[in-house]
Amino acid sequence: MFIIGNNITGHRDGIYFEFVTNSMILRNVSTKNIRYGLHFMFSDNDAYISNVFKNNGSGVAVMYTHGVKMFNNFFEDNWGDAAYGILLKDISDSYIQGNHFVRNTVGIHMEGSSRIQLYKNQFLHNGWALKIQASCDDNVVAKNNFMGNTFDIGTNGALVLNKFNGNYWDKYEGYDLNRDKKGDVPYHPVSLYSMIIENMPPALMFFRSLIVSLLDKSEKIFPQITPEDLKDEFPLMSPLPL
Repeated sequence: MFIIGNNITGHRDGIYFEFVTNSMILRNVSTKNIRYGLHFMFSDNDAYISNVFKNNGSGVAVMYTHGVKMFNNFFEDNWGDAAYGILLKDISDSYIQGNHFVRNTVGIHMEGSSRIQLYKNQFLHNGWALKIQASCDDNVVAKNNFMGNTFDIGTNGALVLNKFNGNYWDKYEGYDLNRDKKGDVPYHPVSLYSMIIENMPPALMFFRSLIVSLLDKSEKIFPQITPEDLKDEFPLMSPLPL
């Protein structure tokens, strides 16, 4: 099946797949839908390439599926209490590459997802760039740009079974003495304040307050609550030209 070059707006779900396999969704624009710009469940080995999902009620939902390929799509302006660029729930053996996540409450929210390659994506001006729950394992986050996000990474536990390698983080304050364009000290993208918000959402009202700055600075010196093993060992010193 091929779905190519459509403009979709004003529906409950812009594109909905259930038990649809080996299909391609290419160069569609799905905007201002009531719930999801794209929603698919139990639909394996499909490819979503060069689509725009913008200003939808909850963003895009990908559930109970494996073999997904999402390349060069735009996920933009999905704002709200339960909105995200993409929700990944119980997804495995998939590729998310070359996408742009711009101005979403959460760029990508991952639950129960395994063996996903997140590679060469742009995360720009989101609330959370990536929320990756402790139920996720064996995922690789590599060669992505994280810029202008309120929080880079959010999680709900100390268990870390995923890898972060060679990403650019605009909040990184490290150094590069040998000039190999990689930071000499690891970057820990989960802040103490984001961990507090995960457990107590009303604490968001203290955003930009002095106490929040002091909490995050103290946690960097004496890490206790944030997951110590969730780190990028070789953060890049400049953004990738994606």
